Amino acid sequence: MSVVAGWQGRFFEDFVVGDVYQHPLGRTITETDNTWFTLLTMNTNQAHFNAQVGAESEFGRMLVASPLTISIVMGQSVSDTSQNAFANLGIDELRLTAPVFAGDTLYAESLVLSARGSGSRPDAGIVGVRTRGLNQDGVEVLTFKRAFYVHRRDAPRAAAPFPQAATPLSLENEALENEQ
Repeated sequence: MSVVAGWQGRFFEDFVVGDVYQHPLGRTITETDNTWFTLLTMNTNQAHFNAQVGAESEFGRMLVASPLTISIVMGQSVSDTSQNAFANLGIDELRLTAPVFAGDTLYAESLVLSARGSGSRPDAGIVGVRTRGLNQDGVEVLTFKRAFYVHRRDAPRAAAPFPQAATPLSLENEALENEQ
């Protein structure tokens, strides 16, 4: 029996300039997501939560709050880019290129722009990516550059803690449970 680790994300050594990561999870935004986000963040622009205001706008319906779109697309990129990061260093050139509405499904992909070892932190490197969000029709809805510190694979702080179970998960233990 062997324990196979789940996806741990990329470490500094795994980044290759020019690689594109198409992040695996799409996310459909609901009207509830949008309303809750606007209330949580105290966004008082009624175009995001008032159907009448949205209907009377040039878009004919409520818009999804831009910070929600940004958060979802950035979040979609984490498993492939910054899961092993310990600090975001900056977000630049953020552009909102098309409106997003409740019912749209967002996807994200990232291009590795740069990767260099850190002079001040030998256990880490600095990676730069351009991430863009696409809707279900393949229309780009936003794009931004992001830089972050990411651990090297052997960095002491890079180890992901996993608790030791009192009894191991195994076929033998499964068979014993089924006998009882």
